[in-house]
Amino acid sequence: MKLLNLIFASFLILGMNNSCTGQTDKNEKTAAISESGDVEVFYFHNTRRCATCNAVEDVTVEALTENYGEKISFTSYNLEKADGKKKAEELGVAGQTLLIVKDDKKINLTNEGFMYARSNPEKLKELITDKINALL
Repeated sequence: MKLLNLIFASFLILGMNNSCTGQTDKNEKTAAISESGDVEVFYFHNTRRCATCNAVEDVTVEALTENYGEKISFTSYNLEKADGKKKAEELGVAGQTLLIVKDDKKINLTNEGFMYARSNPEKLKELITDKINALL
């Protein structure tokens, strides 16, 4: 019985991990990303969100507001809605993703976002700022 519970818990954890990790589809064509040449930040999520998913968005918004005011645009897209699906296809995104975009450069911070948003938000803010500063 203990073995059955262990197996069930393992599948549950793996399932939760899969639903909260962003993967880009390598087969998707990269469309024209940013015509204005500005740095843009996108967060793609599903309708149903865990505490970490919400924290990634909150920490990202805080980092952008604290460091750039309104100079850097941030848009959050629900992948289950038409506009979210369309933008995800345009950027080649297939799952929950935190993406920094400038021209044809895309920086995927999804793994770092999910790793640090709740446990070390200052580290995530620093990473976001460093990546954006490198693009400016």
